Amino acid sequence: MAIMNENYCNLKESYLFSQIAAKVSTYVKENPDKKVIRMGIGDVTLPLAPVVVAAMEKAVQEMGVKETFRGYGPEQGYDFVHTALVKYYANHGVTLETSEIFISDGAKSDCGNITDIFSDDNIILVPDPVYPVYVDTNIMRGRKIVYVKGSPENNFLPMPDYTIKADVIYLCSPNNPTGAAYTKPQLEEWVAYALKNDAVILYDAAYEAFVTNSDIPRSIYVVEDAKKCAIELCSLSKTAGFTGTRCGYTVVPHQLKRKAGNGTMMELNKMWLRRQTTKFNGVPYIIQRGAEAAFSEQGVKECGEILEFYRENARIMMATLDKIGIKYFGGIYSPYIWMQCPNGMGSWEFFDYLLEKLAIVGTPGAGFGDMGEGYLRLTAFGSREGTIEAMERMEKSL
Repeated sequence: MAIMNENYCNLKESYLFSQIAAKVSTYVKENPDKKVIRMGIGDVTLPLAPVVVAAMEKAVQEMGVKETFRGYGPEQGYDFVHTALVKYYANHGVTLETSEIFISDGAKSDCGNITDIFSDDNIILVPDPVYPVYVDTNIMRGRKIVYVKGSPENNFLPMPDYTIKADVIYLCSPNNPTGAAYTKPQLEEWVAYALKNDAVILYDAAYEAFVTNSDIPRSIYVVEDAKKCAIELCSLSKTAGFTGTRCGYTVVPHQLKRKAGNGTMMELNKMWLRRQTTKFNGVPYIIQRGAEAAFSEQGVKECGEILEFYRENARIMMATLDKIGIKYFGGIYSPYIWMQCPNGMGSWEFFDYLLEKLAIVGTPGAGFGDMGEGYLRLTAFGSREGTIEAMERMEKSL
């Protein structure tokens, strides 16, 4: 008899965004005449940068010619993407070896898959509020999870608590869902905590490209000794609009070593390489050529113009919330506005109000953890027209 993984019984019945999609689908069916403005899921809306499209088109043509056709590629990604990323990191003050970079189909996949190299006996530390994937993937493995609380008092940037012993630490900066971003001194504290506890930080930098302030790190590796305790995961989904084309990367430094349960010292880079070569066949050549183009000088320029469009949407949203007196976080270094629900409303209560009264879709903060109750996340990834109209509706009704 096949025995199932009972840890799945401890998961919530449905994934947060599936629950939202079901509610919105019901509303649309019942109100076909309403124009729904979707500001919930963080999906981009602008097309890929021209230089990226050109690179992909060229790659497609190559795949149709015998002399340039490519079959299976290296599981860790083609050298040309590694080279582009090494240069990209160097421009932000970080030196990497190409063998420390692994190309994947997105940070979400890697956030879940990276747990393969860790024992289920590890204690997992996550901030609250938190991206649900961090929690759910560890529940699936039956691991113990402890939380550090984000709140208005610490600007939703929880710091280390030395009374808590943790082995694996999830950090996301700029943060999803709150939009808050750690400074270098704050990340130095987290690195010090990890080194003292012999822990590993899983650092989600998916929104690093939204940072425009040199005081806010775009990589944890600007912190001294971070390579001894941190794995960095990143994605082109937000950096270059690859939500529909799927490409990301994970950096596992060679300096990062920890003991196995039997006492054997292991290099995490080699472990991750072994995992990937066993379970992953790599990202398509066509997509990787697009990724290479995104990190070129022209690609960074064109993608930067797209990001600026979303930043302007965020500024429009923040200006409206300032005008009507609603407190919020984020929006400056990320595409997310983490707004306090008005009139003491709960997260799902306010979600329902926005959907049913204003035909606006947000994401209930309670879906990101207990500390998210009373907040709602809005994204700046919509159209300019939709963003302005949504804010006009909110200004008239809140």
